[in-house]
Order: sequence, then structure tokens, then C-alpha cells
Amino acid sequence: MSKALTLDDRLVDYLHSVSLREPEVLRKLREETAAHPRSGMQIAPEQGQFMALLVELLGCRRILEVGCFTGYSSLAMSLALADEGRIDTCDVDAETTAVARRYWAEAGQQHKIQLHLGPALETLKTLEGPYDLAFIDADKSNYDGYLEAAYGLLRPGGLILLDNVLWSGAVADPAVNDPDTEALRALNRKLQADSRFSISMLPLADGLTLARKR
Repeated sequence: MSKALTLDDRLVDYLHSVSLREPEVLRKLREETAAHPRSGMQIAPEQGQFMALLVELLGCRRILEVGCFTGYSSLAMSLALADEGRIDTCDVDAETTAVARRYWAEAGQQHKIQLHLGPALETLKTLEGPYDLAFIDADKSNYDGYLEAAYGLLRPGGLILLDNVLWSGAVADPAVNDPDTEALRALNRKLQADSRFSISMLPLADGLTLARKR
């Protein structure tokens, strides 16, 4: 078995130098968010680029997002959507999503993105599918509920992306037993055995699981 490669800062810098194609508006948003007390909630730029590629590969027209924060992921996906494409994004924080709205407008993408403020489990009951892709990056204790709701809204062959599934390594540490970590462990085990999906867990950023609805 080959040894897994650990991406230290030197390799991340190299990866960015030869692979990252980050539009200026996304760079500005990422740098502004870096000053936020919860900046660790923002996805890595290489993850945003990967998700944009998936949007193109799937030919997405409708995307569902659970967890918006300052809008980097929704903007990255929106920029890869055709002009008639639409994103429904759910969040509970009016302050951070105000930053998102500002950058969506700056990028000329505001007509593609509909923000739903309120508890996502309630919002998801009001939405109608089918969606081509769903991205889940919100409170970990409700990941299973988000997964099930997204499954019902997704078209056959559609893709669910679940972020933070490695949780900074905590999921593999038996000494860590907080509710968020336990919820992610349970979800990871569930997906491994769930025949409704074809899955792949990638060691990208903080761990990203791809689950394709069969």
C-alpha cells in the first residue's frame, strides 16, 4: 500500500501556483473572510475550483446548498453555471450572508442565487426538486437530516457533496467524542453501507464525500 501524501504549506503553495484558477472576485471574498472570527468555516479555494468543475461536468442547472457563510462556495458554483442556472442556498446568519450578497452582486451573479434565511431543515421542506447537485456544509449534528432531505430533492444521477467529513482528523481519534464528531462518524459509516449512493470520500481540504444518487 502506498503511503498517503500529506499536503504541507509548501505543497499547498505549489498546488496553487500550478493549478489554482481563482477569479479576482473570489480571491477578494476569501481574503475578506479570512479576517472573520469564524474564517475556518470557509472552504479552501482548490475545493471551490473542484466543485465548479463538477458543476460543469454534470451540466448543472439547479443546485441546492445547505450552509452559505460568506458565499464563497455558492459564488464559485454560480460562476460555473449557465446564465439560466439557479442556486438555492440556506443559512441562518443574516450578517455573514450580507457579505455573500455583496459579492454575488459584484460578480453579477445575484440573479442566479436565491438565499433562504432560516433553519435549513424547515426550508428544505418548502423547496421542490429536482436538483442536479447539493452541497452540505452546515451544523454537523443535522447532517443526516440534510442528507435525507437532499436525497429526496435530487434527480437520479445527481450528486451530493458533504464537507468536513474528516473533521480535522477528529473522526479518526478515539479520544474525541463530542456530538459533532460522533455525528460525522455515524454519517460516514452510514454512507459506506448505503446502497442508494455510489460514494467516494476525498482527502480534499477537510474531507469531501461525493455521493451520487443511483
